[in-house]
Amino acid sequence: MITRDICTELIQAATEYPVVTIVGPRQSGKSTLVQSSFPKKPYYSMEDPDVRAAAEYDPVGFLSNIKNGAILDEIQRLPTLLSYLQGIVDEDSRVGRFILTGSRQPLLHEAISQSLAGRTAVLTLWPFSLHELRNYSPSFDPFDLMVQGCFPRVHENQLLPRRFFNSYLQIYVERDVRSLIQVRDLSQFQKFMTLLAARTGQIVNFTAISNDCGVSTTTIRHWLSALSASYVVFELQPYSENIRKRVVRSPKVYFTDVGLATFLLGITTRDQATHDPLRGNLYENLVIADIMKEIFNRGLRPELYFFRDSRGNEVDLLIKDGRRLMPIEIKSAATFTPDWLKGLDYIHSLGLTHLERGVVLYNGAKSFNLNGTRIFNPIQCASLWNTLWEAT
Repeated sequence: MITRDICTELIQAATEYPVVTIVGPRQSGKSTLVQSSFPKKPYYSMEDPDVRAAAEYDPVGFLSNIKNGAILDEIQRLPTLLSYLQGIVDEDSRVGRFILTGSRQPLLHEAISQSLAGRTAVLTLWPFSLHELRNYSPSFDPFDLMVQGCFPRVHENQLLPRRFFNSYLQIYVERDVRSLIQVRDLSQFQKFMTLLAARTGQIVNFTAISNDCGVSTTTIRHWLSALSASYVVFELQPYSENIRKRVVRSPKVYFTDVGLATFLLGITTRDQATHDPLRGNLYENLVIADIMKEIFNRGLRPELYFFRDSRGNEVDLLIKDGRRLMPIEIKSAATFTPDWLKGLDYIHSLGLTHLERGVVLYNGAKSFNLNGTRIFNPIQCASLWNTLWEAT
């Protein structure tokens, strides 16, 4: 078992708030994280039918037995308990008493906003970052990672990715999604997820997906919202500040774990990932997801965007950090070509304020600087986030 990068932020939050809440996708390691970080706290999982029944039947009595604090895992299974927890915390506001975890945003966030606003810090834990994966290997191939994904159990227990993702899809994704939406024909929803994987890193065309699935665009939007709420996918919105003639309005969609996307596409080996037509999109997914993880592990709020205009000028990623804006191009090839700088040159011609020169992230072995633009391999960085902002 390794120490997760978010531990520092978690321990610090527990010295400032009476409640700390950890949210994120299932199997991202939330339960292991909180139990290892607070080994002396009693542990109760709301996934346990007996525990949940006791807490639901007599919430006041249940909480009165743990007034000194406890870990309450998968709290979204019983969100009404948070209303009673509010009273306990208001009576005794000692910091670090309760540690909560949850896997679905809507139920948990609504309950928190109603009952624990101002009383809890909320942190987000995703699967392993590249930095965390170095505890298992000092170096790795990105195309191997596309197949393996970054879920802790795959690497801790050396599981076969194909078998893991098949179970993950059936047990976790379908169960959580079914609890959020009414899916009459599960095969249609499975087809929708496969189509979404085939559009990884692309602007979502709701009409095209609707036609392919045989359901309405409203249903497609509802399904996408459910996947986002269950931390299966995440969206990048188009950047528009101070840019006239913005035409693109739809988001790009990526998978929280690229391994699930490759599994849905039927990619099960490194060789397949290397030669697949979507290798560039999947590589982009791997890199952007890792940037998201580093941001979350620092307890920060991600401000990630993409840029594309009506003429096809595009920048893969824009990161807003305070007043600074970092444009990034992401390429899966190992050989640099000057054409990769076109998008960066164009966005600089728009006169945006506080715009950094930018970087190109690629799969090559060399790191160098070309006319102020840094070019390097993100997989080789000890911390991609820190490297992005070096010497800026």
